Amino acid sequence: MYICLCNAVTDHDIRRAAADGVRSFPELQARTGCSDCCGCCEAEARATLDKAVAQVAVDLPILVAA
Repeated sequence: MYICLCNAVTDHDIRRAAADGVRSFPELQARTGCSDCCGCCEAEARATLDKAVAQVAVDLPILVAA
């Protein structure tokens, strides 16, 4: 699904950015150009990024102390 129509940024692009280490909205904007034109997508882009970052944190392996 397209999140930012102006720059053709999809939810997949945002999830991939989070998986690659993006943790803040300014980082997402720098990486993808998302919401740097009209700004109408900012709320949805932030929500998608927040959800993706939370998912990445859950997917990290748990290390057991020896």
